[in-house]
Amino acid sequence: MELVVDRERCIGAGMCVMTAPGIFDQDDEDGRVILLGTAPDRESEVREAVQVCPSGAITFDSGD
Repeated sequence: MELVVDRERCIGAGMCVMTAPGIFDQDDEDGRVILLGTAPDRESEVREAVQVCPSGAITFDSGD
C-alpha cells in the first residue's frame, strides 16, 4: 500500500483525520495533513479518506 499526502495542496479541512484517525493528523501550526503511517488492515478507511478529501491532497495505490 502506497499512501502519499501533498501538504501544499491540503486546505486543512480535516476530513482525513475524521475518517482515518491514527493514519492522518493535522499540523498544529497550519492545520495541514500529516501522514502518521499506514495500516493494511485499515485500507477501507484510507480509501474513504482519499474520496472525502476536498482538495485531492491524498493519493493511494493499493499495489494491486
